[in-house]
Amino acid sequence: MSSFNYNNRRFHMRDRKNPGQFTGTIFYYNQTDDVVWGHYVGGGCKYGQFMAVVDANGVLDLRFQHMTDEGEWQWGKSLSTPEYLPDGRIMLSEDFIMESNGLKAISVVEELED
Repeated sequence: MSSFNYNNRRFHMRDRKNPGQFTGTIFYYNQTDDVVWGHYVGGGCKYGQFMAVVDANGVLDLRFQHMTDEGEWQWGKSLSTPEYLPDGRIMLSEDFIMESNGLKAISVVEELED
């Protein structure tokens, strides 16, 4: 089991290295055992869902799908590597591919403070 636990955590987009993608999106995470799932909204996304398996190092092998505000369906996969920030929050570096359009990118999401 991983030392990272994603249950009941919220994240926001901190940095995205690809133009034209979501900023201001909020991600809601849940976890049971090695399965992580959740949803995301805002910042150009009407609604999105994801599901992942977490390994012993906390890395998420994740699949996602969402609809943009313009009504476009998008989907893809990501390997999301975690690290703890000095204050104990989690930051994820996400190496992903948007399979619906071939876009490859890296984004960074950071846990929101309560």
